Amino acid sequence: MEEIENFAENIHEQSNEHAHHILHGEKEHEHKEKWVLYVALTTAVIAVLAAITGLLAGDHADEAMIAQIKSSDSWAFYQAKGIKSDVLASSNNLLVAMGKLANEKDAEKVKENKAEQAKIMAEAKDFAKESEMHAAKHKVLARGVTLFQIAIAIGAISIITKRKILWVASMGFAFAGIFFLLQGTVF
Repeated sequence: MEEIENFAENIHEQSNEHAHHILHGEKEHEHKEKWVLYVALTTAVIAVLAAITGLLAGDHADEAMIAQIKSSDSWAFYQAKGIKSDVLASSNNLLVAMGKLANEKDAEKVKENKAEQAKIMAEAKDFAKESEMHAAKHKVLARGVTLFQIAIAIGAISIITKRKILWVASMGFAFAGIFFLLQGTVF
Protein backbone atom coordinates (compact mmCIF):
# COMPACT_ATOMS: atom_id res chain seq x y z
CA MET A 1 0.00 0.00 0.00
CA GLU A 2 3.00 2.29 0.57
CA GLU A 3 3.82 2.27 -3.14
CA ILE A 4 0.29 3.40 -3.96
CA GLU A 5 0.38 6.09 -1.27
CA ASN A 6 3.77 7.35 -2.50
CA PHE A 7 2.44 7.44 -6.07
CA ALA A 8 -0.58 9.47 -4.94
CA GLU A 9 1.65 11.82 -2.95
CA ASN A 10 3.97 12.35 -5.94
CA ILE A 11 1.06 13.16 -8.22
CA HIS A 12 -0.37 15.53 -5.62
CA GLU A 13 2.98 17.31 -5.23
CA GLN A 14 3.41 17.64 -8.99
CA SER A 15 -0.06 19.12 -9.41
CA ASN A 16 0.61 21.59 -6.58
CA GLU A 17 3.89 22.64 -8.18
CA HIS A 18 2.15 23.11 -11.52
CA ALA A 19 -0.61 25.17 -9.85
CA HIS A 20 2.01 27.28 -8.02
CA HIS A 21 3.85 27.88 -11.28
CA ILE A 22 0.64 28.97 -13.00
CA LEU A 23 -0.41 31.26 -10.15
CA HIS A 24 2.97 32.95 -9.91
CA GLY A 25 3.71 32.81 -13.61
CA GLU A 26 2.50 35.04 -16.38
CA LYS A 27 -0.58 37.20 -15.72
CA GLU A 28 -2.25 36.30 -19.01
CA HIS A 29 -2.41 32.63 -18.04
CA GLU A 30 -3.68 33.38 -14.55
CA HIS A 31 -7.25 34.01 -15.61
CA LYS A 32 -7.33 31.19 -18.14
CA GLU A 33 -5.92 28.55 -15.82
CA LYS A 34 -7.20 29.63 -12.41
CA TRP A 35 -9.20 26.39 -12.32
CA VAL A 36 -5.85 24.63 -11.80
CA LEU A 37 -5.76 26.17 -8.32
CA TYR A 38 -9.11 24.58 -7.59
CA VAL A 39 -7.84 21.24 -8.83
CA ALA A 40 -4.83 21.52 -6.53
CA LEU A 41 -7.00 22.47 -3.55
CA THR A 42 -9.52 19.69 -4.11
CA THR A 43 -6.67 17.25 -4.65
CA ALA A 44 -5.22 18.25 -1.28
CA VAL A 45 -8.58 17.67 0.40
CA ILE A 46 -8.94 14.33 -1.36
CA ALA A 47 -5.44 13.35 -0.20
CA VAL A 48 -6.41 14.10 3.40
CA LEU A 49 -9.58 12.03 3.03
CA ALA A 50 -7.53 9.20 1.50
CA ALA A 51 -5.14 9.27 4.47
CA ILE A 52 -7.95 9.23 7.02
CA THR A 53 -9.77 6.45 5.18
CA GLY A 54 -6.54 4.45 4.91
CA LEU A 55 -5.93 4.72 8.65
CA LEU A 56 -9.49 3.62 9.41
CA ALA A 57 -9.20 0.70 6.98
CA GLY A 58 -5.95 -0.40 8.61
CA ASP A 59 -7.48 -0.13 12.07
CA HIS A 60 -10.39 -2.36 11.07
CA ALA A 61 -7.99 -4.88 9.51
CA ASP A 62 -6.04 -5.02 12.78
CA GLU A 63 -9.20 -5.36 14.86
CA ALA A 64 -10.45 -8.15 12.58
CA MET A 65 -7.21 -10.04 13.10
CA ILE A 66 -7.26 -9.55 16.88
CA ALA A 67 -10.87 -10.74 17.13
CA GLN A 68 -10.05 -13.77 14.95
CA ILE A 69 -7.11 -14.65 17.21
CA LYS A 70 -9.37 -14.38 20.26
CA SER A 71 -11.93 -16.61 18.54
CA SER A 72 -9.25 -19.19 17.76
CA ASP A 73 -7.97 -19.06 21.34
CA SER A 74 -11.51 -19.57 22.64
CA TRP A 75 -12.02 -22.58 20.37
CA ALA A 76 -8.71 -24.06 21.58
CA PHE A 77 -9.86 -23.59 25.19
CA TYR A 78 -13.20 -25.19 24.27
CA GLN A 79 -11.39 -28.22 22.85
CA ALA A 80 -9.10 -28.47 25.89
CA LYS A 81 -12.15 -28.56 28.18
CA GLY A 82 -13.65 -31.27 25.97
CA ILE A 83 -10.49 -33.37 26.09
CA LYS A 84 -10.31 -33.06 29.88
CA SER A 85 -13.95 -34.09 30.16
CA ASP A 86 -13.41 -37.08 27.89
CA VAL A 87 -10.37 -38.21 29.91
CA LEU A 88 -12.31 -37.94 33.18
CA ALA A 89 -15.32 -39.74 31.71
CA SER A 90 -13.09 -42.50 30.32
CA SER A 91 -11.44 -42.92 33.71
CA ASN A 92 -14.83 -43.29 35.35
CA ASN A 93 -15.91 -45.77 32.68
CA LEU A 94 -12.79 -47.85 33.35
CA LEU A 95 -13.48 -47.80 37.08
CA VAL A 96 -17.05 -49.00 36.50
CA ALA A 97 -15.81 -51.68 34.06
CA MET A 98 -13.42 -52.94 36.73
CA GLY A 99 -16.30 -53.19 39.17
CA LYS A 100 -15.37 -50.15 41.23
CA LEU A 101 -17.39 -47.07 42.05
CA ALA A 102 -17.12 -44.07 39.72
CA ASN A 103 -15.37 -41.01 41.12
CA GLU A 104 -18.14 -38.51 41.91
CA LYS A 105 -15.74 -35.55 41.81
CA ASP A 106 -14.71 -36.47 38.28
CA ALA A 107 -18.34 -36.87 37.21
CA GLU A 108 -19.12 -33.44 38.68
CA LYS A 109 -16.07 -31.92 36.93
CA VAL A 110 -17.29 -33.34 33.59
CA LYS A 111 -20.64 -31.56 34.10
CA GLU A 112 -18.85 -28.30 34.99
CA ASN A 113 -16.63 -28.56 31.92
CA LYS A 114 -19.65 -29.13 29.66
CA ALA A 115 -21.35 -26.02 31.10
CA GLU A 116 -18.15 -24.00 30.64
CA GLN A 117 -17.83 -25.26 27.08
CA ALA A 118 -21.23 -23.78 26.21
CA LYS A 119 -20.09 -20.36 27.47
CA ILE A 120 -16.74 -20.66 25.69
CA MET A 121 -18.49 -21.60 22.44
CA ALA A 122 -20.74 -18.54 22.64
CA GLU A 123 -17.71 -16.33 23.30
CA ALA A 124 -15.80 -17.85 20.36
CA LYS A 125 -18.74 -17.25 18.04
CA ASP A 126 -19.04 -13.64 19.25
CA PHE A 127 -15.36 -13.02 18.50
CA ALA A 128 -15.78 -14.59 15.04
CA LYS A 129 -18.74 -12.29 14.31
CA GLU A 130 -16.72 -9.29 15.50
CA SER A 131 -13.86 -10.30 13.21
CA GLU A 132 -16.22 -10.60 10.24
CA MET A 133 -17.72 -7.18 10.99
CA HIS A 134 -14.29 -5.51 11.11
CA ALA A 135 -13.18 -7.31 7.94
CA ALA A 136 -16.31 -6.10 6.13
CA LYS A 137 -15.69 -2.49 7.23
CA HIS A 138 -12.06 -2.81 6.14
CA LYS A 139 -13.16 -3.86 2.65
CA VAL A 140 -15.57 -0.93 2.36
CA LEU A 141 -12.96 1.58 3.53
CA ALA A 142 -10.31 0.06 1.24
CA ARG A 143 -12.64 0.76 -1.69
CA GLY A 144 -12.83 4.37 -0.52
CA VAL A 145 -9.04 4.66 -0.39
CA THR A 146 -8.79 3.27 -3.91
CA LEU A 147 -11.36 5.73 -5.26
CA PHE A 148 -9.63 8.66 -3.55
CA GLN A 149 -6.31 7.64 -5.11
CA ILE A 150 -7.92 7.38 -8.52
CA ALA A 151 -9.43 10.84 -8.00
CA ILE A 152 -6.01 12.28 -7.15
CA ALA A 153 -4.44 10.71 -10.23
CA ILE A 154 -7.18 11.91 -12.57
CA GLY A 155 -6.96 15.40 -11.02
CA ALA A 156 -3.26 15.51 -11.80
CA ILE A 157 -3.88 14.28 -15.32
CA SER A 158 -6.47 17.03 -15.78
CA ILE A 159 -3.81 19.64 -14.98
CA ILE A 160 -1.23 18.07 -17.25
CA THR A 161 -3.65 17.71 -20.18
CA LYS A 162 -5.48 20.95 -19.34
CA ARG A 163 -8.88 19.26 -19.54
CA LYS A 164 -11.44 20.41 -17.02
CA ILE A 165 -13.70 17.46 -17.76
CA LEU A 166 -11.10 15.18 -16.19
CA TRP A 167 -11.23 17.28 -13.03
CA VAL A 168 -15.01 16.78 -12.99
CA ALA A 169 -14.42 13.03 -13.37
CA SER A 170 -11.89 13.24 -10.54
CA MET A 171 -14.50 14.83 -8.31
CA GLY A 172 -16.93 12.04 -9.21
CA PHE A 173 -14.44 9.45 -7.98
CA ALA A 174 -13.87 11.53 -4.84
CA PHE A 175 -17.60 11.63 -4.08
CA ALA A 176 -17.76 7.86 -4.54
CA GLY A 177 -14.83 7.60 -2.11
CA ILE A 178 -16.71 9.78 0.38
CA PHE A 179 -19.69 7.44 0.05
CA PHE A 180 -17.52 4.46 1.01
CA LEU A 181 -15.88 6.45 3.83
CA LEU A 182 -19.32 7.22 5.26
CA GLN A 183 -20.53 3.67 4.72
CA GLY A 184 -17.49 2.31 6.57
CA THR A 185 -17.80 4.69 9.52
CA VAL A 186 -21.41 5.78 9.96
CA PHE A 187 -23.45 2.84 8.72
